Amino acid sequence: MTTGTAYLLVDIAGTECALPRRAVREVLPLPRLWRPPGAPAALAGFLNLAGAAVPVLDLAILFGLGRAATARAALYRHLVLLHGDTPLALMVDRVADVARVAPDQVRPVADAATLNGCVAAEIRVGDRLVHGLAVDRILLAEEEARLAAQTRDAQARLAEWAA
Repeated sequence: MTTGTAYLLVDIAGTECALPRRAVREVLPLPRLWRPPGAPAALAGFLNLAGAAVPVLDLAILFGLGRAATARAALYRHLVLLHGDTPLALMVDRVADVARVAPDQVRPVADAATLNGCVAAEIRVGDRLVHGLAVDRILLAEEEARLAAQTRDAQARLAEWAA
């Protein structure tokens, strides 16, 4: 049996990243989202998940990586629904695999090396180095507060239409 930590390997605008598997609740195909007017570009929209408004962050835009705007590319995008007290989903171009990585193949990255320390590690997967993301540091505190307010508004909108 292989020991180590399991990571979900994802593609974000051609950049390979890894999310700790324990942080991932579910992987979904890209559904129809609704996006409120005036939302920041990185907020792809909201997903109605069993009556709960779940904000969806487009990681390519959030990280400034750009995105090819083709219908074919959109066909393969995935949402990574995260565990946590507040609902959140991350839009990625593709979920590639789940890999178990030995501790000696993970090298920490200094918090100051990336914005808000969102890249927590360099992970060796085979012959590649992959950015290990810290899901709790993807957004700045101000961004989290704005997203929480927009999520409350989206939830109120859903509640208005509930039977």
